[in-house]
Amino acid sequence: MPAIVADTHEDAAERFLEFFAATIRNANTRAAYMTAVADFLAFAPVAGLGSLAEIRSIHVSAYVEHVAARFAPQTVKQRLAALRGLFDWLARHGVLDHNPAAPVRGPAYSTKRGKTPILTAAEAKRLIESIETDSLVGLRDRALIGVMVYSFARISAAVGMDVEDLVQTAGRSWLRLHEKGGKVHEMPVHHRLLEHLDVYLAALGPQDAKTPLFRSARGRTGALTAERLTRFDAYAMVRRRAAKAGVVEKIGNHSFRGTGITTFLLNDGSLELAQEMANHASPRTTKLYDRRDDKITQDAVERIRIE
Repeated sequence: MPAIVADTHEDAAERFLEFFAATIRNANTRAAYMTAVADFLAFAPVAGLGSLAEIRSIHVSAYVEHVAARFAPQTVKQRLAALRGLFDWLARHGVLDHNPAAPVRGPAYSTKRGKTPILTAAEAKRLIESIETDSLVGLRDRALIGVMVYSFARISAAVGMDVEDLVQTAGRSWLRLHEKGGKVHEMPVHHRLLEHLDVYLAALGPQDAKTPLFRSARGRTGALTAERLTRFDAYAMVRRRAAKAGVVEKIGNHSFRGTGITTFLLNDGSLELAQEMANHASPRTTKLYDRRDDKITQDAVERIRIE
């Protein structure tokens, strides 16, 4: 426990831990908020203070300016949100007199187009077909990428699946995805994805329903462990598979979500249905993944002929 926290109030340490343990259910959000708070407490103007009670809005404002020089606006806003949440929790429980982060404004940020690189349908097909199918690791990787493309699943939801989350109902197969905020989202399984999953599960053999669907690999043996694949290992896998398939773009796990959404929209799917399938709260979020205008924009630019 940082001394600046422990020296604030007799209940400060307990309330500090409670904020992360009791109020944040999503593990990724909890990790991001802990990183933000740790970075703030290590910030030189703050690290020299005797307790949290000495923190003023000017300290938070200076920190926001500090991180704005290093990170994108979205990251800065997330870090400010972490501080606001923590200080509000401490103020409501009597550890602090007020929330010093409350009046601090974050950077203005607005975009109509997401920055995550995505693949065309042809590129996605080439990548998937480049994965070897003579090993469990290859079958796992193909099935995992298929889940992200065909169900628009976030990587945390995909690797968080257990065997029982491939559900059979009324003769149809569904994926049960455990999304952010404790939400459970179900998606019908695309026939091509079902083929990949069936081959993978057949190679795995009989499994307990509660075991992870996607497991980590045991070194370079090609065998799988009983441990769940992490999103970080999944990212490393995607980078390896992309390089092998000759994909130039620096894609990551989230690229497949954007690939699936854009391909769906290009094939006359509606934005409203894409929003529901992606489990987005707002169509504006779904629209960030819509890259249908990319080619139109390029065609328009090519009309600037100076010869």
